[in-house]
Amino acid sequence: MTAMSKYGIELYSTLEQETGLATGWKQCGSVNVARTPERLKVLRKQVALAHSFGVECHEISPAEAGDKYPVMRTDDLAGAIWLPGDGKANPADLCMSLARGARNRGVKIVEGVEVTGVVVEHDRAAGVRVRHDGVEHVVYCETVVNCAGQWARQFGRLAGVNVPLYSAEHFYIVTGRIPGVHPMLPVMRDPDGYIYYKEEVGGLVMGGFEPRAKPWKMDPIPSTFQFELLDEDWDQFEILMTNAMHRTPCLETAEIKMLLNGPESFTPDGNFILGEAPELRGYFVCAGFNSAGIANSGGAGRLVAEWIVGGEPSMDLWEVDIRRFGAFTGNRKALAGRTGETLGLHYAMRWPRQELETARPLRTSALYDLLAAKGAEFGSKNGWERVNYFKPEGQSRPEYTLGKPGWLPWMQAEQRATREAVALYDQTSFSKLLVQGRDALGVLQRLCANEMDVPVGKMVYTPMLNARGGIESDLTVMRLAREKFLIVTGSAQTVRDMDWIGRQIELRRPRGADRRFRAVQRAVCHGSEGPRTVGPGEPGRPLPEGLKFSWTKEIDLGHARVRAARMSYVGGPGFELYVPVEMARHVYLALHEAGAELGLRDAGYYALDALRIEQGRRAWGAELGPDETPWEAGLAFSVRLDKPARFVGREALLAAQGKPLRKKLVTLVFQDPAVQAWGGEPIVVDNETVGEISSAGWSPLAGACVALGYVRGTAALQVHTGTPAHAILWGDRAAVTLHDRWPAQP
Repeated sequence: MTAMSKYGIELYSTLEQETGLATGWKQCGSVNVARTPERLKVLRKQVALAHSFGVECHEISPAEAGDKYPVMRTDDLAGAIWLPGDGKANPADLCMSLARGARNRGVKIVEGVEVTGVVVEHDRAAGVRVRHDGVEHVVYCETVVNCAGQWARQFGRLAGVNVPLYSAEHFYIVTGRIPGVHPMLPVMRDPDGYIYYKEEVGGLVMGGFEPRAKPWKMDPIPSTFQFELLDEDWDQFEILMTNAMHRTPCLETAEIKMLLNGPESFTPDGNFILGEAPELRGYFVCAGFNSAGIANSGGAGRLVAEWIVGGEPSMDLWEVDIRRFGAFTGNRKALAGRTGETLGLHYAMRWPRQELETARPLRTSALYDLLAAKGAEFGSKNGWERVNYFKPEGQSRPEYTLGKPGWLPWMQAEQRATREAVALYDQTSFSKLLVQGRDALGVLQRLCANEMDVPVGKMVYTPMLNARGGIESDLTVMRLAREKFLIVTGSAQTVRDMDWIGRQIELRRPRGADRRFRAVQRAVCHGSEGPRTVGPGEPGRPLPEGLKFSWTKEIDLGHARVRAARMSYVGGPGFELYVPVEMARHVYLALHEAGAELGLRDAGYYALDALRIEQGRRAWGAELGPDETPWEAGLAFSVRLDKPARFVGREALLAAQGKPLRKKLVTLVFQDPAVQAWGGEPIVVDNETVGEISSAGWSPLAGACVALGYVRGTAALQVHTGTPAHAILWGDRAAVTLHDRWPAQP
C-alpha cells in the first residue's frame, strides 16, 4: 500500500509535464498531531515504518507543529509528525489532466451514457448495455471494470457480482479567508479530534470522520444523483465543529461559507476493493476508496491495469482483494450498520486486536452457545465468531491497550494446558474444499508444490504457487479416496482459494477431464492438543491408538463417527477431528467427559496463534503470501521439484534455487519479558531497518514474546542464529535475538 500511494504522488506531481494541464498538486507536506501519549506512540510507529519503506517522516514537537501550522492551538498536544512529501491535488483539475493523458494515448471517453447491464457470454463479461440519447446500444469489450464509486454495489448486482460497500453522509465546511492561511499551508490531521484541514483560496476546508457515522438511507441510489448535495445536519456535525474550534480557534470568528454534506461509500473493513470478481471472469472492480480516492486512485489504477494484462496481480494485494469478501457481506442491513462504524474508525484510536462490533454475531459454530456460557470472548474472522480466549467467571473483557493486555494471564493458562495437559479448540471456521472426480489427482499435482500422489488416508501440507513462485495459499490436503481429496485452508481464504483453484482448472482443463470442486462446511473441526490428548471413551485413552502423524482415518467417538487427523498446528502431539455439524455438540461433550480427569480445558485462537508462532508455524496472510517463495519462507520441505508432474511456479523456483535470497523469514526472541509486541514493528540490525515483524505472541518456552518476521537485502544473507537486533515498539527500541531456527521447532 505504501508503494501504491508513493506511485500516486509521483504521477500527480509529473502529470502536468505530460499532458499540459495542471493538476493543482501542491507538495505542501502534512502535520499529524497527537493529543494523548497513546496516540503519539501510534504516530511514532508510523515514523518507524515510513523509514522502513523509504518515506521521509519526522517526529516533531508541539511547538514545531505550531510553527508549520500557525493557526493551530498546540498547548494540549503530546507531539506530532511531519511528512514533507505529502500534499494535495485539485480533484477537478486532476480529473481533466488524467482524461487528456488518456485521450493522448488513444482512449475514447463518452460522457452522458448510462450503463444498464453487462453482457455475459460463456461465463465471462463480454460487454455492456448502455443507453445514450434514449437509444439502447451494446458495447463489446474484453474487460469490464466497475469503477462506479458509491454505485458500484448496485451496478455489480446487474452481473451477479458482490461489491460490499455502502454510503454514509460525509460532512465538511468551507471558510472565507483567514489570516495566516496561505496556499502552501500543510494538510493537518488531528485524529483524536476526528478532524482534518486543508487550505482552499486562503481559507480552510475542515472535515472529519465522526465516531458514529450517519448511513445514507437511499437504496438504490438514483442514476440521476450527480453533483448533488444532501441536507445540512449540524447536530451530526457538532462533534467535529466543537473539536475544530478547540484545535483552530480562528474558526470561532471565521466566515463559514457552507456546510457541505455529500454521500461517500465505505467498505465493511475500511479497506478498498480491487481485483477480478470471483463470480465472473473478465469483470474487475476498483471501488470503495473510503474517502481516500485521490490519495490511492493513481496507484490502484496501475495495479488493476497490471492485473488485467498479466492475469494476476503483480504483488500481494490481499488487504484490498475483492476475494476477501464472501457473498454474505452484500447484505444491505449489515452494510448500513457496519458503515456507521467503519467511517469513524478512520481517525479513531485503533488498538491492537481491536474487533469490529457491528453486524455480529453472524456465522456461528454449533458450539457457540456452549462456549459463550463458559466465558468465551469472541472475535470475528470472515464473519465467523471464533473464541479469542476464555474469561474466568465474574470477569469482564479487559480494556484495549498498547502494552501487556489484561487477558494475557488467561491465555497463558490455556497455553499451559495445551503444552502440559490437553486443550480443546473449536476450529469450525476453517475452510474445507472438496476436489473429486476423474483427474482430481492430476489437478492437484499441477496446483500443489508437494507430492500429492500419496496413499489413501495420508495428509499432505503443501503450498500452491503462482508463476513467480510466490505462495498463493498454504493448505493441508487429505486423500480420502483414489480421486477424492479434502482441502483444509484458512478461515479467511475460502473465496480466494476457490477462485484460484477454479481458475487454474479452467486454464489447464484437459479435454474430457471430469472434476467436481466445491466448498463443504458440514464438517466441524475440533483441535485436541497436548501430551495427554483424550480419547473416545475411557479417560486417558489415546485418540486414537496407532494413528501416525499426517495420517487420517474414521473413528468412533462417543456415539458419533468422525474423521481423526493426526496433526498439530501448535507443535507437539495433537489431533484434528472432522465432525458432522449435527454431531458437534455430542462430540464436544464426549471429549470433555473423557478429559475431565486429565485437566482438559477449552482454549481460544489467541493461545493457538501464539503457540504456532513459538513453533515457527507460518500463517498465510502474515508470513506467507504471493510475494514470498518457499525458499524465503523456509518451506523447502514442502516442495518436490522432482515429482513427475510440473506444478505452477516450478520454473521460478528452479531459477531461484541456490541464488541469494531477497528476504528471509526469521524468529525473534525478545529479551525483556515485560515487552509486548503485536506485529508490524520494524526490525533493526546495526542501526539499519532491515524488515518488519509479521506475527508476535507470548511464548511459554521463552518466558517472553517471540515473533516471526522477514529481513531483506544483505541482512537475509548475514543473519544467523543468535544475531543481536532490535524491534521498534511504539518508537522505543526493544532488544531481540534473531534465529534461523528457533530451538522449539522440531
